[in-house]
Amino acid sequence: MELQPAAQRRQRQREQTRRAILEATESLLVEGGAQRFSMRRLADRCGYTAPTVYHYFGDKQGLLDALLEERFEQLLKRLRRVPTSTDPMQRARQLSRAFVRFGVAHPTHYRLLIAPRPDGSRPPSAEKCIELFDEPMQALAEQGRLVLDQHAAQQAAWAMMHGLILLRSERPDHPWARNLSNQAIDMMLRGMSAPESPSDRNGAPE
Repeated sequence: MELQPAAQRRQRQREQTRRAILEATESLLVEGGAQRFSMRRLADRCGYTAPTVYHYFGDKQGLLDALLEERFEQLLKRLRRVPTSTDPMQRARQLSRAFVRFGVAHPTHYRLLIAPRPDGSRPPSAEKCIELFDEPMQALAEQGRLVLDQHAAQQAAWAMMHGLILLRSERPDHPWARNLSNQAIDMMLRGMSAPESPSDRNGAPE
């Protein structure tokens, strides 16, 4: 059954209020981090009182959880659109490229995603993103193709992607080499693994 006009207006208003609160929360977190974030500063930024925020999100932690889950869900959708491959090396390459493209295209979202949380926990979609990256690394380890410890290889991959995103985001005016991200990812993967196919040695086109 379709909503009546009055009900539709109320629903649109609720969605607009929720969106305004989330966007104000994100901007404050990016500007000052979780340590400086407060409900008072949020109320000043978005124009809604603390009771209104609590009505929509329960409490401060519920608000932060909702924002992070929404942003990680966007990243997860992007990663899930990456074509599957029977070769874990190619899968790791494609996921890494997609991750860097997302971070460079959405620098504000990326800064929020990497910001430490007070309780150290991660939203459900963040865990699913990590699982997607862990799968090809685990497969490479099981095939005996990693020349690094699996844990070290995973951390090296995250560090490389993080550096590429931050450099491109913070220095957009720098004359970065053409296809820098793809070339860096390919070199990283070749350095941590033993090739199995020509695509591993040369990199596959996007």
